[in-house]
Amino acid sequence: MSYTALYRKFRPSTFEEIVGQEHITRTLRNQIMAGRVGHAYLFNGGRGTGKTSAAKVLARAINCLNPKDGEPCNECEICRAALSGSLTDIVEMDAASNNSVEDVRSIREEVNFLPTVAKYRVYIIDEVHMLSTGAFNALLKTLEEPPAHVKFILATTEPQKLPATILSRCQRFDFKKISNENIEKRLKFVCEQSKIEITPEALNLIAVLSEGAMRDALSILERCIQDGEDKIDEDKIKELVGIPKLTMVSSIVKAIFEYNVEDAIVAVDNVLDSGKDLSNLLWEMIKYIKDILVYKVTQKLQIYSQDEINEIKNLSDMVDKERLLQIIYDLSELENNMKWSSQKSILFQVEVIKLCSKLNTVKYVESVDNSVQNSTIPANTQVKSQSFPQSGVEKTQIRPVQNKPIAKMNTIEGSKIQNWGKIVGDLKQTGKILLYTNLMNTNAVEINDMTVGINFPNGITPFAKSVLDKPENMQEITKLVSMECGKSMRVQMIDGTKNNIVEKEKTEPIADMANDLDIPINIIDG
Repeated sequence: MSYTALYRKFRPSTFEEIVGQEHITRTLRNQIMAGRVGHAYLFNGGRGTGKTSAAKVLARAINCLNPKDGEPCNECEICRAALSGSLTDIVEMDAASNNSVEDVRSIREEVNFLPTVAKYRVYIIDEVHMLSTGAFNALLKTLEEPPAHVKFILATTEPQKLPATILSRCQRFDFKKISNENIEKRLKFVCEQSKIEITPEALNLIAVLSEGAMRDALSILERCIQDGEDKIDEDKIKELVGIPKLTMVSSIVKAIFEYNVEDAIVAVDNVLDSGKDLSNLLWEMIKYIKDILVYKVTQKLQIYSQDEINEIKNLSDMVDKERLLQIIYDLSELENNMKWSSQKSILFQVEVIKLCSKLNTVKYVESVDNSVQNSTIPANTQVKSQSFPQSGVEKTQIRPVQNKPIAKMNTIEGSKIQNWGKIVGDLKQTGKILLYTNLMNTNAVEINDMTVGINFPNGITPFAKSVLDKPENMQEITKLVSMECGKSMRVQMIDGTKNNIVEKEKTEPIADMANDLDIPINIIDG
C-alpha cells in the first residue's frame, strides 16, 4: 500500500473534526439542517486553516443519503464515492493551473446537465483568485443564477484580488488562524493514533512554527517521524527545521548588549557555518529578546529551564527597557527588508554591527563632554552637573572649555543637508514606498545643532501629514538622518508655503545637548 501523507491521512471528514473554525462549521451545519444551503460560498483564509477540508465536507453533507445533525455519515454510497474521489458529481478544480476562459466555459456547459447519482453537482474551485479577468467574466452569470442542482464553493487566500461582482454573489466565510492550543491538541491526537512519542515542549514548538496553519504543523511532524528517532523532542525539531540552539542565540544577543562587534560577528558566523536558516535565526533572536523584556517587566517566564532563566536574568540586568524595545523594532524592520533582498546574510551582519555600534548612555555622555570642549562658552564659565538618575552611570562633571567654534557636520553645507536625496532614496530601496513618495520633493535644513527640519516647498498635504505622524515612520526618518549626520538628531516638519521655517535657536550648545539627555545643569557666569 502506498504511503499517505499525514495531512491527507488525518484530513477532517466531518465538521466536528475541523479545528479552530467552530464559528463557520456551526453556521454551515445549521444551514444544512434547515435546508437553506446557498448556491455559492466563498471560503477565505490563510494556508492550512481548513478551507478545502470544509469545502469537501460541505459537498458530502448536502449530498449525503443519511445526514445527521448537518454532518455527512461517511458510510452511504455517495459519501464513500466522494471520499474515494470517484464521485463525478463533485468536481474539484485548481484555478492556479486551470484559469483560462476555456476552463470556465466548460463549467458553464456542464452545469446544464443533471447530476449522475448525487442530489447536487458541486464545483470546488481552489485558489479562485488566480482566474484570469476573462474567466471571472465568464463565470459571473453562472455564479449569480446557477441551476437548482448546482452549488459553487470558492476558496482563496487573497480575497482582495477577487472582483466585487464575484464577492457580492457569494456567502463569505473567513477562516482564522488556528490557535497554538488547538494545534497542540490535534497533533497530540495524531501522535496517539500513529503511536508516536513526543514531548509537550516539542508539540508547543511545532505549533509556534506552524503560525496557525494545521497543514504546516502536520508537515513538520511528518519530517520528524521520518528521521527515524523513537522519541521526538524540542532539540530534534530545531535540528530538522534549522533553528539555532538557544546558546547560539544567547551568545549573539549578549555581544549586542555589550557592544562587542567582534564577538557578535564571530557568533553569527558560527551559526551560519552550522547551516542554520537565517530567517529562523532572526525569528529566534526577536523571540529571545522579547522574552528578556518580559522577564525584566514581570520577573516571570515559562518553558525555560532554570539555567536558561538565570542567563536571561543576567542579560536583562545589562540593558534598559527602552533599548530592548529599540532592538526588537530594528530587528523587525530587518525582517521586512530581508524579504526583498538577495543578499540576506550581508544585510543581517550589517544590522548586527549597527546594533553593536549604537552609543549607550555613558558613551553618549562622553561625546557630549568632548563636544563641550569645542563649544562657544567662555573659558571662565563654570558648569555644574548633577548625577544621572540611571543606574550604573557615574557622576560626570562637565569641564570648563575653551572658546572655540563648533565644527560643522560634513553632511551639511550651510543650512541645507547635501545628502538628503540619498536619504530619501534609501527609503525607496528598503521598500518604504509611501514615505518615499511623500518626501521625494522635499529638502532638509539645519535648524540647530541637534535638529533637522524637512521643508515641504509646496506645503504639507493632510495625507502626507497622516503618514509622517505615524511613530514608526518618524522613527525611521530620524534613524536615517542620525546615521547620515553621525549623531543623534531630532526631525521637524516645515510647511514652506507658510514660511514657518524655525530659525536656528540661539542657545548655548551645551544647554542643547544637556536638554537632549535630560541632564539638569547649572551654568554659572564667572
